[in-house]
This record gives sequence, structure tokens and C-alpha cells, in this order.
Amino acid sequence: MAQAQAQTQLKSQRSERDWPFKVKPLHPLLGCEITDITLAEAVSPALFAKVYEAFLAYELILFRDVDLPPATQVAFARNFGEVQVHVLSQYHGYKEHPEIYMLSNLDKDGKPSGKHPDRGTLYWHTDGSWKERTGQATMMYSEIVPETGGETEFADMYSAYDLLPGGMKAKIEGRRAIHNFDFSRTRRHGEDPLTAEQKAKVPPVAHPVVRTHPQTGRKAIFLGDHAESIEGMDYAAGRALIEELNAMITQPAGVYTHRWAPRQCLVWDNRCTLHRATGFDEANEIRVMRRCTIVGDKPF
Repeated sequence: MAQAQAQTQLKSQRSERDWPFKVKPLHPLLGCEITDITLAEAVSPALFAKVYEAFLAYELILFRDVDLPPATQVAFARNFGEVQVHVLSQYHGYKEHPEIYMLSNLDKDGKPSGKHPDRGTLYWHTDGSWKERTGQATMMYSEIVPETGGETEFADMYSAYDLLPGGMKAKIEGRRAIHNFDFSRTRRHGEDPLTAEQKAKVPPVAHPVVRTHPQTGRKAIFLGDHAESIEGMDYAAGRALIEELNAMITQPAGVYTHRWAPRQCLVWDNRCTLHRATGFDEANEIRVMRRCTIVGDKPF
């Protein structure tokens, strides 16, 4: 009942907008495809404010059939704000564009390597939660996609908070989670951990479990795979609470699964969503994606 009411309220709020483009919802809770304008028009001074309204309203916006060279992707991402240069320099796809985080399973001969480029992406997370200023938005572009698998799933953290039982809300009120990139990287990539230099650049940081979105004012759960422990709690008890919450907030009803096609550009709000990739046949299929993450603010 609560979820149906939330969907009705969202539909009413979104229908009242005066946007010079069409939007097609992708899921009852989050996501829309923007049509009738090009991506170049979307980031123009004349239209970007309206596009950003849609981004805030839907949490995720999609443009199909986009020609987006690396330099243009970085330039477009800068319309949202400062673009992150990821601490994992081994994923920098272009020397001249270190802001691009390359996800590819191609080997040096241009054939499938049999290895997943970043297994950490297979688990629910929000980009950059391991930094003091966390990720505001992420812009992903699809170059080559597998025939089967390789989707990206998105979970709505607004409804995840709204639907929590009162007892759980009381339990986490005022709590802060310690987000630790070294923890998540080692757990998912034990054979390729952070170097000492990389680890020094990203010390653990505490963020509220329940954050208030700085622009919508709505409360959202802020957890995911980078959250290691709960400040002020016994480590084991904190881990158990994080695992319980991560399961509660990623129920299928609140998840949109995006099936990629080549030449798509997706921009999502890291402040109110979690996301994860699905697996694919890394030995026989190819998946090449380019990502830019825009730096946000310190959660409150």
C-alpha cells in the first residue's frame, strides 16, 4: 500500500512539470528516457536546467543512439559538476582524459579476456561513497554490450527508506557507517588490492546511514558494498546490520534493470540510488563501457 501511494504521488509531481522535451518512465519509481532533444541540446545553457529537473525527479535519465567520443563525454559530464579522476589509475582509459573510468574485458589483442574488468561493480554500491565528498552523478556510455547479461540494476533509496519498518528507522536514526574502499576492493578483488599509495589517498570515512538529498530534501538510505562498519557499534554487530539493511533496501519491487544497447548514455543520481552490474560470459562476449563520475558534496 505504501509503495502504491508513493508511486501515485510521484506520478502527480512529475506530470506537473513544464519540460521542453518528452519523458518516458522506465520504472514506476525511478528512471526516464528523454526524447525530442539531442544530448548536445540537453547540456546547452538553454535546456540544461530543465534536464537537471528531470534528473532530480526521476533519479536516472537515459538518452538512446548517442555519438559520444571520450572528450565530449567529459565535457558533457562537467555540466553536472567537477568530474572525478578515480584513484584506480589502472582503469583510466585515455591518457588525455583521466576522468574516464574504462570498463572493458578486451585483452591487448582486442579479444575477450575471460576476466571481469571490475568485479566490485557486481555488488550493490553507490559511486564514490568512500570519499568525504561522495559521487553526485555518474554518466555511463555503452560502446559494446554482450548479447546476454551485462545489465545494470538500479535501486531507489527514497522508497527504500520510506518502506523501512518503524523499528529499523529508529535503530539507524543518527547512525553513521564507515565507508572503506580498501575493505570493498580487497573483499571483491583480493588478487588486485589497492596499492599503498592508493590506500593512503582514500582513508575510511563516516557518512550518515540516512542522508538528506541536498536538492530534493528527501531522505534516502546511503549504504552499499563500500560500507564496512557502523560507527560506535561492535564490528560484528555493525556488519550484521549493514548486511541486513543492504538486503532490505534492494527488494525487486524497487529495482529497475537496464538492458543496454550500444550508443546509450545513462546518467544517475548517486545520492538516492544504489546500482550494480549483472554478470556476463567474459570469455566469449564483449562489454566495453565508459564512465564518468561527478563529485558531489559531503552527505548530511
